[in-house]
Amino acid sequence: RPVRLVSLLFIPAVAYQALAIVAGIRHFLRQIRHPSAKPTAEAPAVSVLKPLRGLDPNTYPAFVSQVRQDYPEFQILFGVGSESDPATVAVRRLQAEFPQAKIRLVVGAPDTPNGKAGALIELARHAEHPILVVNDSDIKVGPSYLAEVVAPLSDPRVGIVTCPYRARPHTLPAFWEALGIATDFMPSTLVAQLLGVREFGFGSTLAFRARDLNAIGGFAAVSDYLADDYQLARRISGLGKRAELSTYTVETALGEDSWAGIWRHQLRWARTIRASKGMGYAGLPITHAGIWAILALAFRLPEAAVLLWSLRTASALVSAGGVLRQGVAAGFCWCAAAWDLYAFSVWVTSYTGREVRWRDKTLRIDAEGRIQS
Repeated sequence: RPVRLVSLLFIPAVAYQALAIVAGIRHFLRQIRHPSAKPTAEAPAVSVLKPLRGLDPNTYPAFVSQVRQDYPEFQILFGVGSESDPATVAVRRLQAEFPQAKIRLVVGAPDTPNGKAGALIELARHAEHPILVVNDSDIKVGPSYLAEVVAPLSDPRVGIVTCPYRARPHTLPAFWEALGIATDFMPSTLVAQLLGVREFGFGSTLAFRARDLNAIGGFAAVSDYLADDYQLARRISGLGKRAELSTYTVETALGEDSWAGIWRHQLRWARTIRASKGMGYAGLPITHAGIWAILALAFRLPEAAVLLWSLRTASALVSAGGVLRQGVAAGFCWCAAAWDLYAFSVWVTSYTGREVRWRDKTLRIDAEGRIQS
């Protein structure tokens, strides 16, 4: 009887993995059936806002990809804190190489707890167009990117569009994190969309209307929060509109090259999500089937362990190989259960404090995710 009781604990984990598989297949089919967006002359003009700080080897190719867009009317606004920022040189080079493009460098920003939000406040003042697209400095895209992410906004029920992303790892620790993004983070996003969650958004891309931004109080409304992207999506969704997960996948470069750096990065994410999601975060281990597979073995339930591992591997394969088209991560999808052990340790550690490491700063966040001075 105790064994039967324990076996009931596996049901939520099995159900979640089944949902992740269904959600992944559903999104994959959307990608296949989705016709490529072809912008017309009537397509709304777009202002791309890119807050910058520093430069790495992957940044400039990402900048170039943002300029080479098959879209009729757009401007790109780059924001730096000062002229001495190394990113300034890259933007000047971009302006010289693409003189026909509408590229502007904005220097300076208001002092805010979240420096990125401060830069966005300043960039928004110079935005000329009704549609705003925000993405991180290292996001690399194809020529159809703007057309794809702007198209869903033709539906007035859609308030904000965000994109799945695949990570480009250059070191073994970065590959480990890329595996987690492809096989853990992405499935959770797909399940959220399947279940009708209205408020989600990632730094990979946020596309929305300028009037909706003004309606929520601008970027100043999220400048105290560490998870500015989530808070922005939450507030725009609060206007009675939904978040849309695009069928377009962008690429990002993982900057961390050490195991300690990956741990700090994951812990920052975890503590930020904990503050944003509240009690919902407590149930996160249900999504980590690898933990439950080990527990099943401990209780001498090999059939349950095999089922959990098989479903976990299948959901990882659908997400990494089908949705993200990330061959390397898909090839190691059988390691997703091992990632679950790592993710569980991050989850446990996230409850031991509220400090996070962000670049060269140690920040403390309150119970709602605000950065404390």
